Amino acid sequence: MIDKLIGGFVAILIGVSLIGPLAAQVSSSASTTNSTGATCSLPIDRADANCQLYLSASWGSTVLKMVPGFFALGILGIGIAVTYGSLRDAGVV
Repeated sequence: MIDKLIGGFVAILIGVSLIGPLAAQVSSSASTTNSTGATCSLPIDRADANCQLYLSASWGSTVLKMVPGFFALGILGIGIAVTYGSLRDAGVV
């Protein structure tokens, strides 16, 4: 039982520590600047190939910015599953 709790705690700790860098990476991927640092100002239908995702697809930025939230929900799910499994093995649930 204790081994599952320790393993779950380590997984949660690593997952929570990765939420910040993941959010920063997603935010930089959904910026208005291309890889050379130039700002993309063309309309969406005529966007330069070097522009980031949301300049080439109107829904791209919205979907991309949801990734850290779903990652955090996954970490929450791991925590609930580990707790429930440990309590079930102990006979509490």
